[in-house]
Amino acid sequence: MGALVEAHSLSKRFGTFQAVEGVSLRVHAGKVLALLGPNGAGKTTTVRMLACLLQPTSGTARVAGHDILQEPLEVRRKIGLLTEHHGLYTRMHPAEYLWFFGRAYGMGNARIRTRSSELLERFELADAAQKRLGEFSKGMRQKLALARALLHDPPVLLLDEPTSAMDPGSARLVRQSILELRADGRAVIVCTHNLSEAERLADQIAFIRQGRIVASGNAEQLRQTYLGPPMMEVRLAQALNGRVPQLPPGVRLVDCGEYWIRYATEAPRQVNPKVLQALQSQGYQVVTLSEHQRTLEEVYLKVMAEPPQVDVLP
Repeated sequence: MGALVEAHSLSKRFGTFQAVEGVSLRVHAGKVLALLGPNGAGKTTTVRMLACLLQPTSGTARVAGHDILQEPLEVRRKIGLLTEHHGLYTRMHPAEYLWFFGRAYGMGNARIRTRSSELLERFELADAAQKRLGEFSKGMRQKLALARALLHDPPVLLLDEPTSAMDPGSARLVRQSILELRADGRAVIVCTHNLSEAERLADQIAFIRQGRIVASGNAEQLRQTYLGPPMMEVRLAQALNGRVPQLPPGVRLVDCGEYWIRYATEAPRQVNPKVLQALQSQGYQVVTLSEHQRTLEEVYLKVMAEPPQVDVLP
């Protein structure tokens, strides 16, 4: 399927401040892109340009086949936008709120009623139908704002911190909804500080620093690029007591503890049996051998400390 979001050299300057510089990205139907970076890196500004809320200083983009400069109204019809500040009308009830936005989207009355009912049930808000929005918790408001973004069934979703302020159960529900939307063939861009969430949801991850995309790829590609080859961990039955096991030639010992060792290898299938044989020949009893999981947080810290390497998403 083709790209539903495609940006070329998007830049935004506010006076002398360069908020976004030369951002290029592409998100295909049925894919999720996570934008990661520190506060002020340019994530939200990039999303606002794609949503036609800000006009770029230079560059362009197409969203669902429409040019953000030439066809902003068509772009807005094709996106569901969840912003950091929801703009909820606190005196309304949830159904009234969704009705208001359904009419703004040009939806028919029957369709608004059907979609509102579906979404309130989906996000476990049906029991709060008689409450005014001013009585909602932060998590409930977040879920209602997401329901509003989905109301007109858009092909593109731009979500800024979709699970912030949510309890674990609600956050899991929202993450599952995003995965279902991806499976339906929508393109989703998620801005988040939650690295584990990004790894679970995203097909592609882009790191933004000082307005530029400095690295991109899927989680495994990023780990390989910035953290090196896979790292294996062997757990032993007996304490090492300061001893250092001898590994086969070419196998690099990375670290060791009282009951474990770690080594790096680009060919685990070939190397792991040799390591086990070497350890057993030295009298060590192996309890487990598994890949040591390296986190996206480690990648993030490495990327943010290094010079830019990548600025275009494939």
